[in-house]
Amino acid sequence: MTEETPVAAASEEKPGVQFALQRIYLKDFSFESPQGVKAFTSQAKPKVNQELNTKTAKIEDNLYEVALRLTVTVADGEETLYLVEVEQAGLFAITGLEDQQLAQVLNTACPNILFPYAREAIDNTLTKATFPPLLLPPINFDALFASAVQQAQAKADEQNSDATEH
Repeated sequence: MTEETPVAAASEEKPGVQFALQRIYLKDFSFESPQGVKAFTSQAKPKVNQELNTKTAKIEDNLYEVALRLTVTVADGEETLYLVEVEQAGLFAITGLEDQQLAQVLNTACPNILFPYAREAIDNTLTKATFPPLLLPPINFDALFASAVQQAQAKADEQNSDATEH
C-alpha cells in the first residue's frame, strides 16, 4: 500500500531566489601620467594607494546596476607617477530576497563578479603605458560589508543614546 502526499499548487509556492547577470560593462575610465617620461627614469620605490567604493541603483523592478569604482594612485614621494580610475558596472536581475539579503548580495556578490574585470582593465592600461604590471590583491567584499553594517549599527546606537540623554 502506498501513501500519497498532497502536492501544493504552483500558485501557493513562494518564488525562489533568482540571480542573473545581465551585462558587464566599463562605465568610466581615466588614466593620467602627469610626469611623462620622467616617470620612467625614477629609481625610487613608489607607493601605491588604492581606493574602492561601490554604488547601486535600482533600474526597474528586480533589475539593479552595481558600479565598482577603483582608483589607484602610484606616487614617488609627493610626485604622482600615474593615476588610473576605473568604474566597472554590471546589470543584475535579482528576485526573491528580503531587503537585508538584497543589500548583502548587491554589496558583496556583485562587486566580486565585477572586480576581476576592473583589475584587468587597469593591468591592460598599465601594460600599454609601459609601466610595470600591478597585481591588485583580491578584496574580501563580505568583510567590507560586515564592517560597514557594524559601523552603521554603532553610529545608530550612538545617535539613539544621544537622543535619550537630551
